[in-house]
Amino acid sequence: MKTVDLRSDTVTQPTPAMRQAMAAAPVGDDVFGGDPSVNALQDRMAALTGKEAALFMPSGTQSNLCALMAHCERGDEYLVGQNAHTYRYEGGGAAVLGSIQPQPLTQNAQGQMALADMAAAIKPLDAHFARSRLLCLENTWSGHVMPMPYLQQTTDWARQRGLATHLDGARVMNAAVAQAQTEGGDAWTELRRIADLFDSVSICLSKGLGAPVGSVLCGSSALMAKAHRWRKVLGGGLRQSGVLAAAALHALDHHVPGLAKDHALAQRLAAGLQGLPGMHVVSAQTNIVFLDVDHGLAPALLAHLRQDGVLATGMARLRLVTHLDVDAAGIDQALASMQAFAATHAERLRAQP
Repeated sequence: MKTVDLRSDTVTQPTPAMRQAMAAAPVGDDVFGGDPSVNALQDRMAALTGKEAALFMPSGTQSNLCALMAHCERGDEYLVGQNAHTYRYEGGGAAVLGSIQPQPLTQNAQGQMALADMAAAIKPLDAHFARSRLLCLENTWSGHVMPMPYLQQTTDWARQRGLATHLDGARVMNAAVAQAQTEGGDAWTELRRIADLFDSVSICLSKGLGAPVGSVLCGSSALMAKAHRWRKVLGGGLRQSGVLAAAALHALDHHVPGLAKDHALAQRLAAGLQGLPGMHVVSAQTNIVFLDVDHGLAPALLAHLRQDGVLATGMARLRLVTHLDVDAAGIDQALASMQAFAATHAERLRAQP
């Protein structure tokens, strides 16, 4: 039985062509700045985002943390969503390692914070308070594409208030591809439009784009010089890391169009789930589908899916993620398993929750 892994878009395997690119990559010592493949990736990402410089990082967590530590000093704070990845899911690194105080704010269902809440959170210049220095946003957020008017409004407001801006763009290429489909442009133009609004952008290459490792932080030369020092302090000097950069370059060359396929498969999955008793599609944007299951049956559904070769994550709410290694047959396999589960538990699932 084929395994269909919907746990995350981080589970992808390098394609044969990507493995060939990695094997053939010219390498050098990146700590000395001498790895040609890393340098090529950094130059390319800087150009794509319209920034002066870029820095290859082992992970998105390290990329975001280096950005926060480059923007902020000890005792500063950054404004961030209550459920944002940099605040909730990255080990508290800003506070633990950077001595940077997070100021978490309420988000709506699309991950957006209200301007009034952000304004109220900024501290006065007074020795009693942490210094408000940075606004951090995320795109996509739980699969939602952050609307350009919202990004424009919030980043304009931040600059007016003297705050720098950072984008956790772990899946920003998904956002760019979705915007291109909606607005009739191309993904690279949309990426540049998004990146232009921020002082720094972290872009993950090991999620939807299918590289095995790595993120790239983009920003000004001065900011990247600070981030470079913090990368070293945090253990991110990787020597001959060109074998990883080559995978990322291959992904940029070959895997971006496939993100539209991932989005279409997520919609196929969501459509197939509609109408199943006791199952409610909460959100289905870009490549992530969220599913609520009534009567505490989500763990049983996960176990049932696993028996049918389908892997997913969640508790009361399941998260199902499409990616490079998922095709239409895999989605149909997942739907058949869920439909069989719904039929077996129909009476209980149809009861009032």
